[in-house]
Amino acid sequence: MAGRSGSKHQFRILYDGLRRLRSALRVGLLALPTVLVCLPVFLIVTGSVMSNGELGRYLETVFYDGTEYIRWKIVPDYPTFGNYGKLLFLSPQFFVLFWNSVKMTAGILAGQLLAGVPAAWAFAVYQGRGSRILFTLYVVLMLLPFQVTMLSSYLVLDRLHMIDTPGGVIIPAVFSTLPVFLTYGGFRSIPVQLLEAARIDGAGEWRIFGMIGLPLGRSGLLSAFVLGFLEYWNMMEQPMAFLEDKSLWPLSLYLPEITWEQAGYAFAASAITLIPAVFVFAWGQDYLEQGIIYSGLKE
Repeated sequence: MAGRSGSKHQFRILYDGLRRLRSALRVGLLALPTVLVCLPVFLIVTGSVMSNGELGRYLETVFYDGTEYIRWKIVPDYPTFGNYGKLLFLSPQFFVLFWNSVKMTAGILAGQLLAGVPAAWAFAVYQGRGSRILFTLYVVLMLLPFQVTMLSSYLVLDRLHMIDTPGGVIIPAVFSTLPVFLTYGGFRSIPVQLLEAARIDGAGEWRIFGMIGLPLGRSGLLSAFVLGFLEYWNMMEQPMAFLEDKSLWPLSLYLPEITWEQAGYAFAASAITLIPAVFVFAWGQDYLEQGIIYSGLKE
């Protein structure tokens, strides 16, 4: 009996050790991609509080085609917020481009709310002959990258005299397919019986859409909002293709204009540009997950 209890005790110890090892491996595998994702953000934040002289020493091998590895310090030798001060108080161009980004992103998201959300509701609720095929063809447009449609979009915008105007960037993005696809999943999750009951009670279609569709389908709607903000806040190709006047450029095109002598400005501008995106993502993370789940559900 004593030998059997001792064997059980040893087996228990071995089992607990293997379980701890498996847990440690799981944490390590999850921590590795987390570190790789957070490392660029960490470099941006630390670089933004370094002086240009210190940055020049660490990045010298990049700018002068050196053969040495890049050196970096976790804590700068002489931390300074001078880059932020000069950027915020002595660089009016930064605020002009920041406001351009706000106007473009807000205009695109508002346009998608007015155009894409009703379209997704129509596809999800009003099922008729050929509607499924039409929606599939509509969603196929998501497979076309901007480079494929750039020339045709440019020709259309040129005929409408919208080249080199903010509307030339806003209008094509308003009719993007992605928000329709994400919002469609949230609307499809609403029980058909609920809509039929509302119609029997005398509710009109617009009332059903406003009182039932938008509240119950808000997960897909807000996930489209979060993804749309993250995409259009950082867009570069559309402004470069349709805007020639640099005073109309968004903030995402400000960084390539900064030379290496102003590397501290670039790090500070990058850190400030990240703040709205991080805030929106943290606020809408739960809705983003639910919207992605809805988009993956099979009918």
